[in-house]
Amino acid sequence: MPPKFDPTDPETSALISLFQTIGLSGPKATDAARNPKNAASLKELIEQNDLKESGLTEKDGALIAGLAVSGAKLGLAERSYAARAIVDGRLKTTDQVTAAIKYLQSHEVPIQDEEFDAECGVGFTITSEEIDALVKQYAESANVSGWPDLSRFLGGLRTSGNLKWANPLEVKTAAEARFLELFGPKDTSKPAKPTKAPKEPKASTVNNEATTSTPIPEAATSVFDEGFLGKLHKPGENPQIDPKLREQHLKVTGGKVFTRFPPEPNGYLHIGHSKAIFVDFGYAAHHGGHCYLRYDDTNPEKEEKRYFDSILETVRWLGYEPWKITYSSDYFQQLYDLAVELIRRDKGYVCSCTADEIQRNRGDKGGARIACVHRTRPVEESLREFEKMRDGHYRPGDCILRMKQDLEDGNPQMWDLPAYRILDAPHHRTGTKWKIYPLYDFAHCLVDSMENITHSLCTVEFIQSRTSYEWLCDAVGVYKPRQREFGRLSLQSTIMSKRKLAQLVDEGHVMDWDDPRLYTLVALRRRGVPPAAINSFVSGLGVSTAITNIQSARFDQSVREDLEKSASRLLMVLQPLKVTIENLPEDFVQTLEKPLHPKNAALGTSTIPFTRHLYIDRDDFRLEDSKDYFRLAPGKTVGLFSAPHPISYVAHKTDPATGEVTEVIVKLEDGTSGPVKKPKAFIQWVAVHAPSGSPVIVDETRIFYPLFKSDNPLAAKPDWKADISPHSMDIVKGAMVEIGFWKLAKQAFNQARLESQARTEKALREEDTSRGKDDDTPKVTSEQLVGKECVRFQGLRVAYFALDKDAKVASVDEAEDVVPGRRDGDFLVLNRIVTLKEDASKNG
Repeated sequence: MPPKFDPTDPETSALISLFQTIGLSGPKATDAARNPKNAASLKELIEQNDLKESGLTEKDGALIAGLAVSGAKLGLAERSYAARAIVDGRLKTTDQVTAAIKYLQSHEVPIQDEEFDAECGVGFTITSEEIDALVKQYAESANVSGWPDLSRFLGGLRTSGNLKWANPLEVKTAAEARFLELFGPKDTSKPAKPTKAPKEPKASTVNNEATTSTPIPEAATSVFDEGFLGKLHKPGENPQIDPKLREQHLKVTGGKVFTRFPPEPNGYLHIGHSKAIFVDFGYAAHHGGHCYLRYDDTNPEKEEKRYFDSILETVRWLGYEPWKITYSSDYFQQLYDLAVELIRRDKGYVCSCTADEIQRNRGDKGGARIACVHRTRPVEESLREFEKMRDGHYRPGDCILRMKQDLEDGNPQMWDLPAYRILDAPHHRTGTKWKIYPLYDFAHCLVDSMENITHSLCTVEFIQSRTSYEWLCDAVGVYKPRQREFGRLSLQSTIMSKRKLAQLVDEGHVMDWDDPRLYTLVALRRRGVPPAAINSFVSGLGVSTAITNIQSARFDQSVREDLEKSASRLLMVLQPLKVTIENLPEDFVQTLEKPLHPKNAALGTSTIPFTRHLYIDRDDFRLEDSKDYFRLAPGKTVGLFSAPHPISYVAHKTDPATGEVTEVIVKLEDGTSGPVKKPKAFIQWVAVHAPSGSPVIVDETRIFYPLFKSDNPLAAKPDWKADISPHSMDIVKGAMVEIGFWKLAKQAFNQARLESQARTEKALREEDTSRGKDDDTPKVTSEQLVGKECVRFQGLRVAYFALDKDAKVASVDEAEDVVPGRRDGDFLVLNRIVTLKEDASKNG
């Protein structure tokens, strides 16, 4: 038997005393010492991270104790990271610690702080109104019939979206209020009233458990008028340290809304950025204001011209026009002057510590937080040192400028953040003029101030930065914009990290950053996804403080819904099989007119030939018949879409070497030889008619499948690349499309050119004169909005397709009056945009 637990034993007593140093009460510390294995783990965690002097509360101590037990199998570095997150106040609940352990089981240090925070609900906030809305929404689909179901209902709520991060008491209160509405008081004797059966989701409603947003308002209202965005302050309502700053700001803005979209030009934008673009540009436009496109170009080591160009092109492709195109580098001199002012006010100092020393002093490595030895540097000395930094007397890493903030604050963003660092790299716009460059936490809020931004809208991972944002503006005495944070958008079954995307490209797992299997916006554009579908998808999710993690199938469905309304239908066979109609003469030709869309007459019609020789899809014929098979087979009659008569099987030919069917002989059931049997199925086809150029031969049809095998590639072992699917693309050669393709393609290109030209001329008329002031600034051009992907159609009963950028279609690119058709050197490449049904997408 194990020895009896004795709290008076000197070794046990020492353990209890140690556990009390992290905030545990005497009884809880005693309980923690009862299990030798758990006690040893907690002791190790405390000593390795020097937690005795961390000033933890009893609640924090309980979280540390829970981490020691539940996270015992974590690596030492990962467990220490979680411990520091508790000490820093990032992890505040048991659920967050549990999520942190789960995350750290599949991630090794160094940990990406933003990704960790997002997965663990760090900084998560939600209002009582939002909780009520989510509880009401969940109740509509939950199978509950009375108060006895409350516990189960609460359990479901806690795992539904981001309610798991909400205050449990508030969730319980909201749930009980909902049950009271549905079933009356708990002690009522009336029979339980069942809830309504779940309804199919409306186009304007989000009720998928994968999302955490509230329902979209009805069409009569707007996402910008309700919820998170509807509750934002009005211009001028953000408090200022000096009332004159507010007056000056309103004089410049005229009381209008001013926002900005501030991407770093160090990579391509992805689907998550589409939400930020929608919020920043959409909110300003909705309120009659202006939105800047501001390049945050403060790190010349990672910035490239192709990223600048792509960002502007992508923003415009999504349908938005920047009011001004600016750069953080436009304000380098003003930022430098404010840094000098910061030092003069004794709010900044030059620090000569190494990066390792800075991390250790901040407590980032598990030790106590202590002030930098240079923090008390005289103002004049820091001014001289900062000037020497500017003039190139120091090398990168020798010293930095830091803000003198509040080391006692519980927010890490107030622990003397760096403001300027030395970089030995020429800047794309300023050349070698500057040896020092501002960091994000210094430049962002001050440039917001200089541009009189009224609403600095960003994602929730920056919620802790709000404190330092406001502190810095007040510290140098400038207008203070108000930062507000909304939940970011992420998609399952893919990755969005720029570093990991670069690995996929550099290691040859994908063709490039615009590979249609990726979810960069250039990739989605190349695949053929309409920009309207992306905007509709983002709008349909709503905007709140909750992080939205959506299944990729949900995104595909939004694309499918958009194409269902807008894409023309063309006859198409993916795997052609020759068919000869024996009772038609060789020279028989009948011209047929078919609608391009059964419900959208505005798309027009297509004229196609019907002849003795056709091609059908190989999947629409088989030799073995069965009762549940209704397409072409021996003894079967099938209809042909848009053709005048059905056809019946007569015979077939095979390849002697392989036994594969090479041709099917049929007869046309036109009533001349007896009654016509009504077909139970219709199949697609294309006719052989050389004079009209039928059929259109597609050189390559690229069929894309998910790039990753699971919903969460980051959880794969030994790393995320182990989750890459070995088969994520098929290339089909020789598919056939009806000749209506050429007319459709020509019209699509001409329409895109006209719309692009009109939009671009309007944008250039209305642009601010500061745009395009140097050769390096990306220019607004009509070419940005015209791409081969604008040619989209539904291959009837096959899928939705778009022309790929690799395609060569000379006649379509030529003048409007040129007759479209195949030319020498043409090379047709189609991308499958999305399948016709969701289940087909899931099953590949």
